[in-house]
Amino acid sequence: MAPPPVHTNVETTIHSNRGVVNQYANVDWDKLRYGVIPTDYMYVMKCSEDENFFEGKLIPYGNIELSPSAGILNYGQGLFEGLKAYRTEDGNIQLFRPEQNALRMKMGAERMCMPSPSVEQFVDAVKQTVIANKPFVPPPGKGALYVRPLLMGSGPLLGLAPAPEFTFLIFASPVSDYHKGRPALDLFVESKVHRANPGGTGAQSRAKARGFSDVLFLDSVNGKYVEETSACNIFMVKNNVVSTPAIHGTILPGITRKSIIDIALSFGYEVEERLIPVEDLLEADEVFCTGTAVVVNSVGSVTYQDKRYIKIVKILFSLSFHGS
Repeated sequence: MAPPPVHTNVETTIHSNRGVVNQYANVDWDKLRYGVIPTDYMYVMKCSEDENFFEGKLIPYGNIELSPSAGILNYGQGLFEGLKAYRTEDGNIQLFRPEQNALRMKMGAERMCMPSPSVEQFVDAVKQTVIANKPFVPPPGKGALYVRPLLMGSGPLLGLAPAPEFTFLIFASPVSDYHKGRPALDLFVESKVHRANPGGTGAQSRAKARGFSDVLFLDSVNGKYVEETSACNIFMVKNNVVSTPAIHGTILPGITRKSIIDIALSFGYEVEERLIPVEDLLEADEVFCTGTAVVVNSVGSVTYQDKRYIKIVKILFSLSFHGS
């Protein structure tokens, strides 16, 4: 059976519960956190080198078996995506732009010398995984089902080369908001270590130990341009101009980021993708973060060189996108 066509609208409805009493898993939704809760099923599809992915299947969620010489274990030949499924008030379950995750996986797979599922295969596999784990999609307003597609070199090899076999796998877990209980984030600007090189390890743990929500990293070449936090893209607003760091080798081309740019333009804002000196960020009218995990989250303060800069949280811009 051919997979369903790819939807290009922002939110893709994948299942409707109209007229049916919702059946939920045995989860205390009020105590849900951002972590792994095993669900019932995961999706697996394999292919050999020089072949295309053809047909996958749902299997019970559980551990996987890998050779000690698998490409992913020895040479890190793998990548992952992340997206969420939401339950709406009218009983639908929706995905946010899954085809964009599929396209980004294809780009990464090409760089990593791996075949990848087609966009149609990717979206169909995500839908199958979500529907199979429908009881784990939280009630409206309680969180989301986080969907984690993985692509890895699973075949055995010894020399440095692409693996002889590849595995596409999707698992899911219900999650709360990434920064649950924090209406606005308190960021610490890390100026000594960097996110996208070996020196970045441990910075987030040290910042959280000091009471900060997350770390905001600067570029590793000049040490003065804003890049990302540990888990999301960052935006600033000044005089109705929305700015975000331009995409390059150490900044993730986030799907929520892209969506916010599109929405801001449709609202009549001027949007800049550019180098942003940390001083510009400190002088901004408003700062907010975007990502699959955080969705859209306002920043309440930024601490740089032991000085705290308070940011005004504006409902007009940032919070109007919350949950988009």
